[in-house]
Amino acid sequence: MIISKSAISGLLDKLIAEYQVYAPVKEGAYSLFKQIKSGSEADFSNKNSKIPPKGILFPQSEKLFSYSVTPEGARVDECVDSAQKVIFGVRPCDAKSLLLLDNVFKNDKYEDPYYLTRRANTILVGMGCNDPAATCFCTSMNTGPFDSTGMDLLLVDTGDNYVVEAVSDKGRELAAKLGLAAAGDADNAAAAKVKEAAEVACQVTTEGLKAKLDGNFYDEIWDRVHEKCLGCGSCTYSCPTCHCFDIVDDAVDCNGCRIRNWDSCMYPLFTLHGSGHNPRTGGKERMRQRVMHKFKYFVDNFNATACVGCGRCIKNCPVNLDIREVLADILGSEARDK
Repeated sequence: MIISKSAISGLLDKLIAEYQVYAPVKEGAYSLFKQIKSGSEADFSNKNSKIPPKGILFPQSEKLFSYSVTPEGARVDECVDSAQKVIFGVRPCDAKSLLLLDNVFKNDKYEDPYYLTRRANTILVGMGCNDPAATCFCTSMNTGPFDSTGMDLLLVDTGDNYVVEAVSDKGRELAAKLGLAAAGDADNAAAAKVKEAAEVACQVTTEGLKAKLDGNFYDEIWDRVHEKCLGCGSCTYSCPTCHCFDIVDDAVDCNGCRIRNWDSCMYPLFTLHGSGHNPRTGGKERMRQRVMHKFKYFVDNFNATACVGCGRCIKNCPVNLDIREVLADILGSEARDK
């Protein structure tokens, strides 16, 4: 299938008539995924959004339910969002991240109806990365610039057109609904050439990393790697796989609601106990938790690394703390020399 770039705005307008449509919108020098009301609002010029689109399915702040107590009794109203959505222009790393989050919100111990309802009612239209950023290392994290894993449709930029690949049944149904034209042999050949030319410059060595982390909880490496960190949380808030949250009640008299907010393991209050004890008193312990969670604990629990190599934590860090260098330090000088 194929669609010209000049027709994308009209295609988005068609989708907006039936779905809540989210796409990258230009915000100064960067872009953010926002719900659009017109196809002309979408902008695909940036390589990736500043903040991942995970917030569409797992909002930064969301009301879970409201409640009230009256003489007649108590009432609870759940706030489950069941609107039909399309996320248009999602990059392969972000589509892969949602598969990782699926493990968190649906497993043998817990199912989250808020996330899962949105997830089931969302179509992912992906866009490949012809020219990955210097901070990207996705190919080292079991994905790549044109990996269609987790998508419903994948768009490949061939110049004036996008070649559209249907990945799932939902994607095929959407393509049929939109009436997309069939791609010719020349179009498919051009898409294959674009995929072949795309190159992720940075490769990160992860061989032996899990085994190293299994035994270095008390290693002196943690005394060094955290020293530049400010504890600002920009790495976790811009990460497509971070999912820590806090839950609070906002109530006045007998009426209120329960709210879930993103939290960060980089914050000093994150593990503060009611007794006043905090098992992670300093930046060393918090940095260790972040690295261990992504590259050891998540692997222990779900047999997958909680990193997709999007590079946002590198790009957004105000002190240039680079997770690639941290991993190389953990593995030792041999990994740095490769």
